[in-house]
Amino acid sequence: MKSEWGERPERLETGAGQRKAGDGLELDAETEQAVRNFRLSVRAWSEAAYSRPRTVELTVRRRSWRLAAGWALGCVLVAGSVTGSVIERRHQQEVARIAAQKAEEQRLEAQQREKSEDQSLMATVDSDVSQEVPSAMEPLAQLMENSGTE
Repeated sequence: MKSEWGERPERLETGAGQRKAGDGLELDAETEQAVRNFRLSVRAWSEAAYSRPRTVELTVRRRSWRLAAGWALGCVLVAGSVTGSVIERRHQQEVARIAAQKAEEQRLEAQQREKSEDQSLMATVDSDVSQEVPSAMEPLAQLMENSGTE
């Protein structure tokens, strides 16, 4: 059967709303027509509500924007961490290079001190060895020098 709102299956027309003649709950034709029209209008309204076009809510765009902003901030954070670690590594290498230079300078100064101490020791030994007269005979040598001038 076809109504003004569309086709209806036959099982709906002979539904639970219709009673048998012996039940005592017989509805008059006008009430039955009102219930049938109400049922058809509810179904038509439901069909229209389900088939109407839907709009996308604005919150999806906000979520997309927030997601993109989250990714961007995450990338900035990772880039900053990597850059900071590279800068820290270079700083440590520079400090180590300066410490190595200072250690090399101290080693060279120590070598020069040892060399000058060795030279002064050698000069002392050389002066002690280069005496013409041994130490035990030096007073006699002085007497001879004094008597030679008189």
